[in-house]
Parts: sequence; C-alpha cells; structure tokens
Amino acid sequence: MLISAAEVMRERGAAGVTIDEVLARSGAPRGSVYYHFPEGRNQILAEALRWAGDTITDNIDAATGRGALALVRGFSAFWERTLVESDFGAGCPVVAAAIGCANDEAGLASIASDIFARWRDALTRAFVADGFDDAEAESLAVTCIASLEGAVILCRSIRKPEPLRQVASQMEFLIKSREFVRRNGIPTSDR
Repeated sequence: MLISAAEVMRERGAAGVTIDEVLARSGAPRGSVYYHFPEGRNQILAEALRWAGDTITDNIDAATGRGALALVRGFSAFWERTLVESDFGAGCPVVAAAIGCANDEAGLASIASDIFARWRDALTRAFVADGFDDAEAESLAVTCIASLEGAVILCRSIRKPEPLRQVASQMEFLIKSREFVRRNGIPTSDR
C-alpha cells in the first residue's frame, strides 16, 4: 500500500491520493487500510512519503562512495528512466508533498523538508570526499538537488527528457569547473 500511495503521490500530488486509489493499485482489502493505518489517509500519505524518501536516500547513500559526479549522473539516469517508463507521468513524490499539501496535510511538507535535508547531507558528504570544503560542498549539493528536481518538473511539462539532459550536462560542467578551480588554487568571489 505504501508503494501504491507513493506512486499516486508522484503522479497526482498529495491531494490526488485517495484510499480507493491506493486499494485499487495495491490490490489490498479495504480492512487492511484501517488495520495498518488506523489514522487513515494522512497516515498513509506520511508513511508513503517516508518510504519513498528512505528508498531514494538509501540509493544516494550507497552511491556516495563513487563520488559526487557519479552520483549526479546516476540520479539523472534514474529520473530519465523513471520519466520515460511512466510516459512522463511520474515525478518526485517528495516534491509533490512539499508543494502540494492541503492544510490537513501540513505535516507532509515537514517530512519533505527532512528528506531534502538528508539528500543534501548525503550529496555534501560526497562532495567533501571529492575534496571540496564543507561550504562549497553544501552549496553544490543544494544546486544539484534544486536543478535536477526542477528539470524533472520541466520534463513532465513538455513530456521530453531534454531538460534533464541539459541540466545534467550543466551540473557536470559546474562540478568539473569547481574541481579545476579548487585544484589549481584559483580564487573565486564566493570564498
């Protein structure tokens, strides 16, 4: 049921998640909703969001040892596959929760914020392992997340992968440029 709820959330946003749709997709009997989620729809939404966030965070954490550039490439490839396989219907459930919460779902924005922070921290660790100082690593991590998540939204709107490819290319250029600057001791205005 959590996977089904996360799928609906990434396609329709938090407001589009209904118990009936979760049951239809999961094939679970109605009684199981009330057994596993006694608080109802809001509990399903919160737990599905946490599950999706944990799944993506685990993938990011597992890839940090390969370096930040490989991580950004992997994230881009994952999203391109996901978008194409879903005919551009699937977006990020974390973004959906962050921007599409009704008043009774306000806790979802807080959960999304925590998930984004975990992604930022994981990417920051990868950039630090690549030799960047803490401040620059965090700045690059935030830039990557914001750029790639924005690209996913653009891809969904035009139903083509080009924005993601363009952003991934620019992120790679930025990372390599920052590495060059750092390795060669070239002063920058942001230090």
